[in-house]
Amino acid sequence: MRDSTLDELCATLFASLRRADQRSRGAEYLRGLLEAPGRKSIRNIATATGSTEQGLHHFVSDSTWDWVPVRHALAAYVEARMEPQAWVVRPMVIPKAGNQSVGVGRRFDPALGQTLNAQQAVGVWAASEWASTPVSWRLHLSRAWLTDRGRRGRAAIPDDAAPETSGDCAIEAFREMDGVATHPVILDAREMDTATTVRRLMSAGVPFLVRAPDTLRLSAVGPVLPGHGDDTVPAHWLAGAIKDRRRPVTWTDAQGVPHAALVATVAGVVLPDVGELCLFGATEVGGPWPAELWLTNLTALPATLLRLARLMDRVDRDFADIADRVGIRDFSGRSFVGWHRHITLASAAHAVIAVIAGAGRRQRFAS
Repeated sequence: MRDSTLDELCATLFASLRRADQRSRGAEYLRGLLEAPGRKSIRNIATATGSTEQGLHHFVSDSTWDWVPVRHALAAYVEARMEPQAWVVRPMVIPKAGNQSVGVGRRFDPALGQTLNAQQAVGVWAASEWASTPVSWRLHLSRAWLTDRGRRGRAAIPDDAAPETSGDCAIEAFREMDGVATHPVILDAREMDTATTVRRLMSAGVPFLVRAPDTLRLSAVGPVLPGHGDDTVPAHWLAGAIKDRRRPVTWTDAQGVPHAALVATVAGVVLPDVGELCLFGATEVGGPWPAELWLTNLTALPATLLRLARLMDRVDRDFADIADRVGIRDFSGRSFVGWHRHITLASAAHAVIAVIAGAGRRQRFAS
C-alpha cells in the first residue's frame, strides 16, 4: 500500500515541476526519506535509492523548482485523502551545532525545558482524529539574522524577509496557505501576544480555536461576574464564575482510549480591540478547574470544541511517532531555499505514512 500511495502522491506533488529530471529526483528523494536508515542525510538518501549525492544535493539546494506549488499540491492531496477537521499550527525547535544553519540561535525548547542552539519553525498541520501531517512551514528568522548582511547573503534569505514575533510567524505560516479549504485554525497562543494573534485571525476571516493564558484580560457581555460592569478581568475569573455550568463530555478516541472531561463556555466575552468571542474551559474529570482556556469565534457545542482542541494531541503524537523517522529536522545545509525544499519533501514523506495509518485506524474503529 505504501508504494501505491507514494506513486499517487508523487504524481500530484511534482506536477508543477516542468523538467522530467526534477520530477525523477523528487521521487527519489521522497523515497529515500522513507527508506534510508538513521539520519536522512543526502549521503544516506543517495545510498538507499542508488542515486548520486551530487544530483540530490543539487536538486535540494541549487535547482530552480519552487516549493510553494508543491506545498499547495500536498495540502490538496491531504485534504482529499485524510479529510482533515482543522489546521493545527504548531512550533518546532530544531537543535543545531554551530551558528551557520539559516536562522539558528538561542531558542527555548518547551519539550526539554531548556534553552539551546537551534532553529525554530512553525508548521501547519492537517489534522483529524485519525491522523495528522504537516503541509506548510515557516522558518522564524530573528532580527540578529536579518540585520547581518553577511549571514543573510550566505543563506540567500529573500530580500522581503523581515523580523517578526513568534505570533506573527504562526499567523503567516497559515496565511501562506492561500486557497486551502476552510477549516478551523487551532493554535496555542499562551506564549504569544494573544490579543494580537486573535486580532489577526479575525481580520483574516477564518474560524479559530486559540488556547489563551489564564491571565488574559477579558470583559463579558451580561451578568457573568456581577459587580464588575465593563471592567476587564483575568480569563480564569470568568471561567471560575461558570464553574457550576460545567457539563460532562465522554468519548473514545481513535486509539480506542475512553475520555471523560468537564466543559463550560461563556458566550459574549470581549477581548479589547477585537470584539465578542466565546470563552471555552475544560478539565479532565477530577482535575482542577479550569485546566485549559480557549477563545473561539466558532458557534459549536462544547463537546465539539473539546474534540477540536484535542487535535493538538493528535499532532503531538504524530510528530513524536513519524516526523523524525522521515527526517523532518535533518537538513544539514545552510541555505534558506534548501531548508524549505527539504522540509517540504519530508512533510510529503510524513503524509505517506499518516494517510496509511489514518485509514487503518478509521477501519479498525468502524469494525
